Amino acid sequence: MQNIEIARLFEELADLLELQGANAFRLRAYRNAARTLASLPEAVSELAESGAKSLQKIPGIGKDLAEKLVAVVETGELPQLEELRQQIPVGVVMMLRIPGIGPKKVAAIFNELGLTTLDQLREAAEMGQIAELKGFGARTATTILEGLDQVEQSAQRVYHADARPVVEQIIRSLQSLESVTQVSAAGSFRRCLETVGDLDVLVTSTDSAQAMDALAQHPLVEKVLARGETKQRVRLSPVFDGIKKLELDLRVVPDESYGAAMQYFTGSKEHNIVIRRRAQELGLKVNEYGVFRDQEYVAGRTEEDVYAALGLPFIAPELRENRREFELASAGTLPELITVDDVLGDLHMHTTATDGQASILEMAEAAKTRGLKYIAITDHSKRVTMANGLDSKRLRAHWKNIEKARSEISGIEILCGIECDILEDATMDLPDDVLAEADWVVAVLHYGLKQPRDQINKRLLTAIRNPHVSAIGHPSGRVIGKRPGADISFNEIFQAAADHGCMMEINAHRSRLDLDDVHAAAAKDFGIPIVVSTDAHSVHGFGELQNGINQARRAGLTRQDVANTRTFNEFQNLIR
Repeated sequence: MQNIEIARLFEELADLLELQGANAFRLRAYRNAARTLASLPEAVSELAESGAKSLQKIPGIGKDLAEKLVAVVETGELPQLEELRQQIPVGVVMMLRIPGIGPKKVAAIFNELGLTTLDQLREAAEMGQIAELKGFGARTATTILEGLDQVEQSAQRVYHADARPVVEQIIRSLQSLESVTQVSAAGSFRRCLETVGDLDVLVTSTDSAQAMDALAQHPLVEKVLARGETKQRVRLSPVFDGIKKLELDLRVVPDESYGAAMQYFTGSKEHNIVIRRRAQELGLKVNEYGVFRDQEYVAGRTEEDVYAALGLPFIAPELRENRREFELASAGTLPELITVDDVLGDLHMHTTATDGQASILEMAEAAKTRGLKYIAITDHSKRVTMANGLDSKRLRAHWKNIEKARSEISGIEILCGIECDILEDATMDLPDDVLAEADWVVAVLHYGLKQPRDQINKRLLTAIRNPHVSAIGHPSGRVIGKRPGADISFNEIFQAAADHGCMMEINAHRSRLDLDDVHAAAAKDFGIPIVVSTDAHSVHGFGELQNGINQARRAGLTRQDVANTRTFNEFQNLIR
C-alpha cells in the first residue's frame, strides 16, 4: 500500500470516531499520524517489514499506532475502521465536510432523521426537516444548503499534492519501458492547480500496445474503461479517501507531435483559445498534432517550437491561464519563476510545545538536512486551546528552550517566533510587550471567519499596523474544498501591508495554499514581500514546501518576490 492510502485510512478512522464523540486527544493522535504518514519519504510498507518497533521511530507513532500500521500493511485493512464503516455510511462521513456543521450536528442528522447521503440531506434541508431539529433552526439549514454545493463540487477532485505521488509512480513505470522515449503529465496537474480531477499522461513510444498494457496492469489502476490504438482511459484505485476514483487518460503520440500535444493537453482552455486565435492571425493552424500552414507541418516536436512558431517565448505551464502571460510574453518580460531550491528559510512550523510532533532540535535538524539555512519556530498562541496554545509565561519559557537549542546546533539559525491569533474583537491574543520580544510574529485568523467584511478587515488591519507583527499567515483562513475563506477587502489589506512593511504568507500546506495564486499575484503588484512557509507539524512536513512553490509560480513570483529566498542576514535586514 502507498503511504497516502494508509494515511487516508487513519484520517477516515478519526472522522468516524469523531461522529461517535471520541476523546479529542485520541482523534488528534490519528489525524497527526495521517499527516505524518502522508508526507513520510520512506515507504511505510518497507518499514513495517522490520516490525512495529521500527515504526515507533516515526514521530507521533506509538506502540498502538505502530501495531495498527503493521496490520494495515499485512492485510490491507484496519479492523477498527472496518467495524465503524459497518455502522456509519460513507455519505454521513461526507457530511462532516460541510462548512459550519460539526460532528454533533452530523450525528443528530444521522441518528434522528436517518439520513445517509448528501442528496437526502439536501432534500431534508429544502423541505424544512433540518430546521425543525433541536439546536438547528433555519440558519443552520441555510448553511447546510450553501455548504453542500461546495462539498459536491470537490467530491471528485483531490489535492494536487495527493495526486503527485500517484502520477509520479505511473510515470516512472512507463519510463522503465524500452519502447517509451518520452513521458509526462499534462492537464491541470501540470499547471499545478490546487486540486485536480481527471489526469492526463502523454508518451511517445515505438510500441503503443506495450505502454497501454503496462498501464492496465499497474497496481494503482482499478479498471480499463476504454482503449483504442493511441488512447486509453483507466479508473484509478480509490487511494485518496476511499470515495474519490479519479480517471486517467494515456495518449500515445508521435515524436513530431509530442510538443504540440503537450501544449494542447496542458491547457488551460482559455490559454489555448488565445493560442489558436494568434495562429489564425499568422495564417497558421494549431492542434494536438502540430503547427501547420495549410497542409505543411511547421512545428510540434517541442513546446518551445510551438510557441516560437507563433512568435512567442516558451510560457511556463503554471502561467497558462490567460491572465497576463501573453502581455508579458509579447513584451519579453515573462518572469523567471521561483524554484524550491531558491528557498533558504522556513518561517512557520510547530513543535511539541503545542500540536507539533517533534522537538525544536529535531525540527531544526530536519530543516538543515533539507538545505535550509534558517527557520522560525512558530507555535500557537493560547486562543488555540485544542492545540495546547501558549500563554505569555509558557511562550517565554519556550523561547528560552529555543535559545538553548541554538547553542546545540550549527549550520542553521533558529528564530524565536509565534503564530499569534487575531481575536474576534480585533485584538491580539498576546500582549505587545510579549510580541516585542519575538524575532518573528505570524498573525493569523483561526476563528470567527464568518464575521462581516468590515470586522474581518478591522482584525487584519489591527495586526498589520502592530509594529511587532512580521507577516499575516494563511490570510483568508480557508481550507480548500472544506471551508471558504473569510470575506476580505484585499486591496485595502494589501495597501496597509505595503504601507506598514508587513509581509504576506503563502501557506504551503496542501489544504491551505493561502494566499491563493490570484491574491499572491496582487500582493506582488503592491510590492509586498511574500513568505512561502510549510506550516510543518513534523520533520516530514517540510515536504509541503513544493506545494507553496507551485502556488508562487502560478502567481508569477520570482526569487526576488519571496522574502525567504534571501540569506539570513539579508532576511534580518528585511524584517522591520
